[in-house]
Amino acid sequence: MMDIVCLDLEGVLVPEIWINVAQKTGIEELRLTTRDISDYDVLMQGRLKILRKYNLSLADIQDVIATIEPLSGALDFLSELRSKTQVLILSDTFTEFAKPLMSQLAWPALWCNNLIVDESGMIADYKLRIRDGKFHAIKALKGLNFRTFAAGDSFNDLSMIGEADAGCLFRAPEAIVKSHPHLKQVTTYREFSSVIQEFLEG
Repeated sequence: MMDIVCLDLEGVLVPEIWINVAQKTGIEELRLTTRDISDYDVLMQGRLKILRKYNLSLADIQDVIATIEPLSGALDFLSELRSKTQVLILSDTFTEFAKPLMSQLAWPALWCNNLIVDESGMIADYKLRIRDGKFHAIKALKGLNFRTFAAGDSFNDLSMIGEADAGCLFRAPEAIVKSHPHLKQVTTYREFSSVIQEFLEG
């Protein structure tokens, strides 16, 4: 049986994209993330309304993303991990957002979603590859006889961590840590590496 480690992207390897957009634009409503709202559709529909209200285009958001760098230590952590085992990034972000971030992370494999963009360059809607895609990805990998480890920091990561053979939270907010005390919580990449190494040696 082969091992595979599945990681969330935002908050684990790179900063939260929407928080950076909020900071750059001054639109505080865009600070809400999957750490705050558990229903992803509610969160995204709210974001789309805000983008229309302020006439923010895909290009405007991509301009912000172009200024984002991986979290300190993330690239070294990921590079070392990829030298030991297969790694897959499972994210609810969108291919239209992720490309410059993947470039900075040396192009790890990424499964995510897509945006629907109209002729004027405005984000009209979004298309999930599959609902609760992270959970279904882990389930499918297990069906292919992979031994799975999953880690993330938000509400939308809990189902994949629960389905995986092992996993942990990484720098998750206090509300998630308190409501899921059975899940291991790590806050540094050193701790993160140690927990994953234990899984790989198990």
